[in-house]
Amino acid sequence: MAKKNKLKIIPLGGLDEIGKNMTIIEYGNEMIMVDCGMAFPDDDMPGVDLVINDISYVEKNRDKLKGIFLTHGHEDHIGGLPYFLKEINVPVYGTRLTIGLVEHKLREHNLLSRVKLVRTKAGDVVRINNVFTIEFIRTNHSIADSVALAIGTPVGTVIHMGDFKIDTTPIVGDMIDLTRLGELGREGVLALMSDSTNVERPGYAMSERSVGDKFEQIFRNCKKRIIVATFASNVHRVQQIINAAVENGRKVAVSGRSMENIVEISILLGYMKIPEGVLINLDNIGKYKPEQLVIITTGSQGEPMSALTRMAFSDHRKVEVTKDDLIIISATPIPGNEKTVANVINELFKIGAEVIYKSLAEVHVSGHACQEELKLILALVKPKYFIPVHGEHRHLMLHAQLAEKMGIENTFVLGNGSVLELGHRGAKVTGEVIAGKVLVDGLGVGDVGNIVLRDRKLLAQDGLIVVVVTISAETGKIISGPDVISRGFVYVREAEDLMTEIRDVAKESIEYCNNSHINDWATLKNSVKNSIYHYIYEKTKRSPMIMPIIMEV
Repeated sequence: MAKKNKLKIIPLGGLDEIGKNMTIIEYGNEMIMVDCGMAFPDDDMPGVDLVINDISYVEKNRDKLKGIFLTHGHEDHIGGLPYFLKEINVPVYGTRLTIGLVEHKLREHNLLSRVKLVRTKAGDVVRINNVFTIEFIRTNHSIADSVALAIGTPVGTVIHMGDFKIDTTPIVGDMIDLTRLGELGREGVLALMSDSTNVERPGYAMSERSVGDKFEQIFRNCKKRIIVATFASNVHRVQQIINAAVENGRKVAVSGRSMENIVEISILLGYMKIPEGVLINLDNIGKYKPEQLVIITTGSQGEPMSALTRMAFSDHRKVEVTKDDLIIISATPIPGNEKTVANVINELFKIGAEVIYKSLAEVHVSGHACQEELKLILALVKPKYFIPVHGEHRHLMLHAQLAEKMGIENTFVLGNGSVLELGHRGAKVTGEVIAGKVLVDGLGVGDVGNIVLRDRKLLAQDGLIVVVVTISAETGKIISGPDVISRGFVYVREAEDLMTEIRDVAKESIEYCNNSHINDWATLKNSVKNSIYHYIYEKTKRSPMIMPIIMEV
């Protein structure tokens, strides 16, 4: 009797972290991927632009991969696609807005003509070689066209919820398809993977529509120019800002590259409706009075190069913030961004502008389900096995505990790279695959590793000392130098004695090596480096990077 294959669920990103979501579903010689995201660098990654997943496991099994299925168009779910598709070219499936955003991204990377993009809609079912059926189920989130995926397999149905909330009064379209989720629950669901981001929050996430009411209220009596910062991808939020502007006779200008791109794509695809003559170019804002203007901008997370940050630090070429401006920050800081957001708010207050942010008014609602919504999904789906996803470790643990309280006994809190095998007789974690971080810096992908990061941190903390010396090839004696160059260590003019002493230490070290007949370059350099290191640490308690450059003539 032929041995039956087990279904494997392998998260490669998105667990124990916020961002770079990626999950492999594998059965026999067939494999699909759910989402292909990226994350923004932490404070301990100086110079890094973004972080993507290590796809070593997928590269080893590239012949098995049949497609990438996207739940929605946020960067933490689609941002890694260009880098992945350069290595492994497979079809990408997603809803209209999601694929619209992917198209723009692939065009920037000159990949658009090479990749097969398949547009789907809620209710569609895609079949993969009689092994997988992938059904797209409508959900609500802070970006339009979000879906959950019901993945039919020979072992049973796996539901991946993507990012979701239950919004009974969404801005566009219908509320989440709870009916279909309930039907699947009655038919029997093998495993549920569900968003854990807001598991710490009791109750329900508020409807997106409540933010529109707040905007209308703020705009109605305001005589100032209004600048609103929000996530570019939150098409519904941008639409509500525009609606409030239209109601109050204001023109709208857009600032920030990602905001301009998404507004353009959303209008083109019909997800955003703007009356004729409302949208104006940012170059023309000087033609209107402050009370006639709304500027929608990026920078709600305090990103250093974003439009709002440049405005706050008087570095924006087209918008100068004054005390006659009202700034609304319509977003909650992503964990880790609290300090940068606070810095931007402080700078805006220093200018004298009026600033409204989350702690002062309800100008933002979350796109992620809170406890009661998470419980409702668990109750409807009634999975045999539950896998919390999309969150830091505490979120995953709390979500697993929530499921256990709901009577779901079999919960698996996985890590990135964990291999969960599910069969007709049970489920267990059977091992791990490689699932690390790959750092992207400029055009370099993966060429910045731990050693480079360590050097960057060292340079940032204690600076650099370069010692240049020329020695004779025949005698090994010093011909010129040592010359000492310091960057980021001490101000040389005020530390001339220290520089002189470093020269003497380097000179003594080279002369000692010469007298001991040490001619090996590596040993000579290490001797100079170690001598200077110990001397500097003893004198200053600092550990700069030391680079000896020895030339032979």
